[in-house]
Amino acid sequence: MTTIKASCPTCGEVALTPGEVSLMVCSHAPLSYYSFACPTCRSEVRKPADDHIVSLLVSGGISPQVWALPGEALEPKEGPRLSYDDLLDFALQLGTTDLLACAAGASVRS
Repeated sequence: MTTIKASCPTCGEVALTPGEVSLMVCSHAPLSYYSFACPTCRSEVRKPADDHIVSLLVSGGISPQVWALPGEALEPKEGPRLSYDDLLDFALQLGTTDLLACAAGASVRS
């Protein structure tokens, strides 16, 4: 059986089997990663996976799970950042009015 060597930030180098490693390959390559539970300390370890790492892990018998990054995530954001107060105001507003439900119901009745 293939042995995969990886490093845990707490325990150092550990040996893993292909079944103990998850490989997530993203359509936006910088977000690809692999993860495993350290067999010594049981911590969940997640590390970036560039093309070289992906090919090494696949050749070691790990089946990649491919996922697509939504296009909106890479769009430039304009305007001020959402603050904690903005979020709190939004949550409070949701508790006092239900404009979305009113708008949805109005289009059904018309």
